[in-house]
Amino acid sequence: MSAPATMSMPRALPVEHRERLLRIAREVSFPQGARLFEEGGHADRFWIIRTGTVDLDMRVPGRRAAVIESLGHNELLGWSWLYRPHVWHLGAEASSPLRAYEFDATAVRAMCQGDPEFGRSIARWVGEVVAHRLQAARVRLLDLYGPHGSGS
Repeated sequence: MSAPATMSMPRALPVEHRERLLRIAREVSFPQGARLFEEGGHADRFWIIRTGTVDLDMRVPGRRAAVIESLGHNELLGWSWLYRPHVWHLGAEASSPLRAYEFDATAVRAMCQGDPEFGRSIARWVGEVVAHRLQAARVRLLDLYGPHGSGS
């Protein structure tokens, strides 16, 4: 399941905020199978996917990690960096070779504090992503572990 287009960075942020954010981006790449972060780890960065896909997963006691959602082009990977205690709520693995823009969370949080309008744009965008991911997790876990058809 992929996020609606309205939550992709180009559509979610005003042009001036998007450009400001991209000025501090670092281009990175990861091979297929690379773990970008683990549930419970320190969330000190985030990414905007340029090419490739990433699977978000959740640990399930006594079972293999459940893939909650797959992310692709222009989608935000990682939201835990914005909200205390800055700990990843899911894990992430590159399901294909991945190229992305990487952002230092401390620097972006400082930008948000220094410019309330920029901060509101970022918070609104990330909040929409969080709401979507929570719903996706609910539906996926019901599909996997609930009574037949309960996740629909």
